Amino acid sequence: MRNRGYYSQFGGAYIPEILVATFEELVDHFDAAKADPAFWQTYEELMASYSGRPTPLTPAENLSRHFGGAQVYVKREDLNHTGAHKANNVMGQGLLVQRMGKQRVIAETGAGQHGVATATMAAKFGFECTIYMGEVDVARQRPNVFWMERLGATVVPVTEGSRTLKDAINEAFRDWVTNMDSTHYVLGTACGPHPFPEMVSYFQSIIGKEARAQVLAQAGKLPRRVYACVGGGSNAMGIFSGFLDDAVELVGAEAGGYGLDSGRHASRLASNDGSVGIAQGYKTFFLQDADGQMRETHSVAAGLDYIGVSPILAHLQSTGRARFEAVTDEEVVAALALTIRQEGLIPALESAHGFAQAFKELPELSPDDVIIINQSGRADKDIFTVADAFDDPGWRQFIKDKAEQYSA
Repeated sequence: MRNRGYYSQFGGAYIPEILVATFEELVDHFDAAKADPAFWQTYEELMASYSGRPTPLTPAENLSRHFGGAQVYVKREDLNHTGAHKANNVMGQGLLVQRMGKQRVIAETGAGQHGVATATMAAKFGFECTIYMGEVDVARQRPNVFWMERLGATVVPVTEGSRTLKDAINEAFRDWVTNMDSTHYVLGTACGPHPFPEMVSYFQSIIGKEARAQVLAQAGKLPRRVYACVGGGSNAMGIFSGFLDDAVELVGAEAGGYGLDSGRHASRLASNDGSVGIAQGYKTFFLQDADGQMRETHSVAAGLDYIGVSPILAHLQSTGRARFEAVTDEEVVAALALTIRQEGLIPALESAHGFAQAFKELPELSPDDVIIINQSGRADKDIFTVADAFDDPGWRQFIKDKAEQYSA
């Protein structure tokens, strides 16, 4: 391919020959769209009228007082249509699908947010839609499966491997190989072969563009730090992109699971367990063994348990432009509880990783400092997963009662 999409040693397009023409077509249409000012204008108008952008930058005065450190601002991607940042990417790719003249879209999903967003986009544009989702994630994200199906998508549980996100991606690629002429794969994160890392980051950059203008207007200065959770990396790339050329520290929070010494986590960059390899069409840090076999991962947040990470984020770490930390499940649940009580905000378990890392660092900052936390999604729609994370006895009794009603 003409531009293989490398970021220093990371990235590329390691794809089978049968897919080369399809990727060339995608690169051509994406390059043409980027060069057309009317395309971005159409995209912004669509996101304003359909998804409610711009999302606000909310001052979190209670959290600021609670920690006595920096002034805390929260970028509210939870108010985006479908409840997360995922709509930014899928609506942009939907416009590209129209340009390419294709009629069917496929996608992978972990937490279900990308799946719901893709199904929503397909309903809006009139595309046929198939969503691949690991069997484990289908079980723990049943409400999202319900909405995908109501939106007209076919949800295919993936029963191979660890039955989570990486396996869903594998199945989506298998589908694409056999349906290239009619189908576009709406990859949900800033990973995979070129041009996906660049393309997903391009559409998600709307977060950072807004956040930079908003914080200057509201706080009168740039933030000292910007925090975002990191799974594949789409929401982090979205908000980081607005500050790459500024003297702003970029902090990514990965899934520390049960702790980095437990072997049950999903930290590729902040742990010593990640190593550089090639899988699923690109080169980056993966959680893999000495033979290159992918390890099983764990996170309380289904959207963060991916085995790889965006090659762009791997590059930003290697150059020292971004810092990555691991946050444990226990710290995440505590941060979620505190945010709910202090601010009435309900960040998704994924987003709560960014909150948790910020909370650990806030006391060391000055009240004159400003920080931004990207609330990439909301947790109220993930009530089953969140209630389990809180081990709520009332919820358990409710589920037991419901189960008895259904079995009667």
